[in-house]
Amino acid sequence: MSIFYNNQTFNLTTTNLTTVLTISTSSVGIVKTVQAVHDTASNVDTDIYVKKVSGSDVQIGHQTLNKSTVDMLINTLNLEAGDVIKMQADTANEISGIISYALINRENENG
Repeated sequence: MSIFYNNQTFNLTTTNLTTVLTISTSSVGIVKTVQAVHDTASNVDTDIYVKKVSGSDVQIGHQTLNKSTVDMLINTLNLEAGDVIKMQADTANEISGIISYALINRENENG
């Protein structure tokens, strides 16, 4: 088992629901932060979702950003193999950010 500390950047270039992080099927993930930034003086509603490998999208957070930087998570988020984080903003090309997470590779795990 190996642990890799990673950052994944994102830019929400459309108003469509957008995948910003996918956990590989041979790993699990622990997400520390999903930092989102909006640097102009207008309100942009931003939502974050988790999609379980065998389920549907579930909204886990909402923020209205106005010239601000926020962590879209209240606490850490544990993700299983194949889980996905998605985000959506009501205005395109206004929200960008970074996801900080630990990826735990289980390829060489015994049992």
